[in-house]
Amino acid sequence: MQVTHFWHKLYLHRHKIVFALALLVCAFTAEAQKNTWVQKNNPNYDNKKLTYGFLIALHSSIYQVQYSDKFITPKFDTVHSINPSWTSGFSLGFIVNYRITEYLDVRLTPQVSFYEQRVQYRYTDERIDNQRIESTMVEFPMLLKYKSERRGNIRMYMVGGVKPAIEASGKKSDSGESLEVTNSNMSLEAGFGFDLYYPLFKFSPELRFSRGIVNVLGNPNNVYGQPLHRMNTNTITLYFMFQ
Repeated sequence: MQVTHFWHKLYLHRHKIVFALALLVCAFTAEAQKNTWVQKNNPNYDNKKLTYGFLIALHSSIYQVQYSDKFITPKFDTVHSINPSWTSGFSLGFIVNYRITEYLDVRLTPQVSFYEQRVQYRYTDERIDNQRIESTMVEFPMLLKYKSERRGNIRMYMVGGVKPAIEASGKKSDSGESLEVTNSNMSLEAGFGFDLYYPLFKFSPELRFSRGIVNVLGNPNNVYGQPLHRMNTNTITLYFMFQ
């Protein structure tokens, strides 16, 4: 109950949190730019083969659904539409970064992510059935990081790779009275960010886009799953990385 209450508070104030963190990023960036030509912080940081750190992330995600042939049968003629909606969540994790060349790294960021997905079933008699799916996922993004040349205390980069995930909570309903999803997922990821160098650490704000490539529809045979053929995840994540 404590965790649920904490998550509910985060969800209610998600816009304020994102705004505050965005201001923080702007402040960090402005400070880094101000010192670009004054001094070079951590000048030998990029010579290290292996570096570590931690991350905090805010994400917004949605299911992309594809109707099945059963959706147009008389059995489901009262179902007007099935509409997923965007929801917010957060992630916590670690960073392991290995330098291959001056401009190319391999990065592993094992993390725990908290999701709350929502799917709305609308009926022709104007009834609405809201399905809510909460999950705690252990994710293992494996990424290549391509970096630009460092200019002062700023360096831009792009990342891309795959993100396998498995559910950690292990709490599933098999009563057939709710929309069910699988306990694993696989996504393709791409994004960009900035490395900002400070005297004692490196801070990296990063925006990443994730596209699920496997069908996460768990039970296609219950009343909520039959009108659907496929469900994929789409996620946009804002990362705050400290190394």
